[in-house]
Amino acid sequence: MAEPILVLDDLVKSYGALPVTDHVSLTVEATEIHALIGPNGAGKSTLVGEIAGSITPDHGRVFFAGREVTRLGVAARARAGLARVFQTSHVVPGFTALENVQLAALAVEGSSFRFVRPVSSEKHARDAAFAALERVGLGRRAEVAAAGLAHGEKRALELAMGLVQKPKLLLLDEPMAGTGREETEHLTELLAGLSGQVPMLIVEHDMATVFRLATRITVLISGAGAITGTADEVRADPTVRSAYLGEGTP
Repeated sequence: MAEPILVLDDLVKSYGALPVTDHVSLTVEATEIHALIGPNGAGKSTLVGEIAGSITPDHGRVFFAGREVTRLGVAARARAGLARVFQTSHVVPGFTALENVQLAALAVEGSSFRFVRPVSSEKHARDAAFAALERVGLGRRAEVAAAGLAHGEKRALELAMGLVQKPKLLLLDEPMAGTGREETEHLTELLAGLSGQVPMLIVEHDMATVFRLATRITVLISGAGAITGTADEVRADPTVRSAYLGEGTP
């Protein structure tokens, strides 16, 4: 059996006397979609920062793709194959969809700031960028400025920017934020189509999306991992139901 792509080992992070990550351990397997959920204030954002490299835990270790990365920063983890799709848009509005994805492709190679050559001259990045746009259904929108895309299209663009990096893990930070129901359903289907191709850790509030996609779900409550299990196991857990899902959740 393949080793997990991501291992969090007993992570602790406190701000003053307040523990925000409270001895959290979890794994993301090499072929799974793993969802991280929890009420506001549960510590999800801090844990995402510890995974991405923007926050260093006070205690515990992070292993990614078979190596310890606890002290590595964001750029080093990105080069190692960790691609993050943010809750808020990180596209460049004045660039076309294609140029945004090209920039992401070049950034992971460390060549995104070659001012002596325009980004459009990087043919290999252009070809990879267009393939990524096709993969998320934006091939026909490649030459449209990002500012002119609908919100759901921008979220799909950000997914393409992650995919073009050929990631070993996609870290999706609230990918459905701000989307309408139709857009959410479209993005959910896009992610479902990637199942088995690239492992994902999804932090998401939309429970329909979580239950549709996730192989396993970890629930954070007050900074600690309350349960990790399948959708059915999470739905049935009385602690989770009272603290987060509510007794009326189907």
